[in-house]
Amino acid sequence: MEIFVNWALNSPPCLRALSGRLSSSSCQEREKEGVSSHTFDMPNTPKNPSKTCERNVALAKKIQARIYKGTRDFLPEQMIKRNYVINIIKNIFEKYGFEPLETPTLELWETLSGKYGEEADRLTYRFIDRGDREVGLRYDLTVPLSRVMAMYPNLPKPFRRYQIQPVWRADKPQKGRFREFYQCDIDIVGSPSMVAEAEIIAISHEILSELNFKDFVIKINNRKILSGLIEVCGVAPEKEIDIYRSMDKLDKVGIDGVKSELEERGIDDTAISRLVDILQIEGNNREKMDQTQTLLANSEIGKRGIEEMREVFEYLSAYQVPEQHILFDLYMARGLDYYTGPIFETVVTKPRIGSLTGGGRYDTLIGMFSGQDIPATGSSVGLERTIAVMEELNMFPPHLSTSTRVLVTVFDETSLAYSLRIANTLREAGINTDLYSGSSKLRGQFGLANDKGIPIVVIAGPDEQAEGKANIKNMRSGEQFTVSIDELVPQIKHILSE
Repeated sequence: MEIFVNWALNSPPCLRALSGRLSSSSCQEREKEGVSSHTFDMPNTPKNPSKTCERNVALAKKIQARIYKGTRDFLPEQMIKRNYVINIIKNIFEKYGFEPLETPTLELWETLSGKYGEEADRLTYRFIDRGDREVGLRYDLTVPLSRVMAMYPNLPKPFRRYQIQPVWRADKPQKGRFREFYQCDIDIVGSPSMVAEAEIIAISHEILSELNFKDFVIKINNRKILSGLIEVCGVAPEKEIDIYRSMDKLDKVGIDGVKSELEERGIDDTAISRLVDILQIEGNNREKMDQTQTLLANSEIGKRGIEEMREVFEYLSAYQVPEQHILFDLYMARGLDYYTGPIFETVVTKPRIGSLTGGGRYDTLIGMFSGQDIPATGSSVGLERTIAVMEELNMFPPHLSTSTRVLVTVFDETSLAYSLRIANTLREAGINTDLYSGSSKLRGQFGLANDKGIPIVVIAGPDEQAEGKANIKNMRSGEQFTVSIDELVPQIKHILSE
């Protein structure tokens, strides 16, 4: 099913930037091509406006200001919080030796299609460009990475990359789920070792711990184990992906819902019952692995999966990831088709919002582009859900409303040059400083600092200028005092360090 970019389709031709067979042609060129203008449904405007581009431009000035559902504007206070989280994630990625990569927003449809599964294909934004090429908006960052590895085969391996970019999905918007959202990915390409999995899981743990998460668990499973369980339950191999997709909906529909969906997919009742009984094995991580290994005694692929799991848990112990934060979860399947080995995702105890991180091994995906399989594994941190949980639980540090540390006021035109000199001095010292450029008197300037949460205000009027001094006001404590220009930087740094 083709899903078109609504904001573009509903725009008049002269305003369109992208969609269908659209381009940035001038109004005259579009009319020469015989493309008729679209009408607008707007308050107090005619239903059939003139078909000239000039009329459409005039009407556009009156259009209701709104955005596409499932997307958002991020105002400065929100961006500061987002950058706080992104910087922590990025610093930890780089601490472990990962390097940055970016890929285009648009990919050829052949790159995206058939890589994720039928449901994901339906959720991918897809359209035709003016050159009759089928293209799509990025659905995730893993498939574009696989395409990159095929195009640049000489990249040194193991190749360790991180990527922080938006992706798009034509999903139903709800709490923690959007149509445009950021993923923060790390991947290791070219390593078959389970050390790669353990390292990525350890990184996920460190990121959440650094962000001050306490009640979370990283669920770990293995597609080979699931293949073995399906095999011993007597289910036909061609039904394997159907079972994964049904199991992946456990949190949404519950165990009865999973059973019903398996029945709808044509799975035998006896096989369903046996599979559910096996998946409900209880005990600690080691006990569940022991029981599962016994059940998989006659499945070669299942036994390989158990061996891999034991290796991952051993390495996680070496990484000193606490046992209470990792869980061998047989029910966890991950819905994407390309996983081939260990899979993992992180959930919080509260609020109920879905996984914050997720990933796994995909040893055959790159081969779909290069013709040669290359072992690879990776994980993604869901930025939007992480921030949503942090906001709901009030986890952000205080005074994170602005990155500006100082507002330098302007008393009047005669003291503007002096205020500018002060602002430059503070900026050169590495202090984020705003020089007031509005028309308000001092009272209004203090009000601006208060509204934005700027912690320090510097006042420098004619008297201070004559004496080579300035007044410092600590907006948090209310304290105000006068210092010489030479003392200004150390005094402000002292206040900010408190």
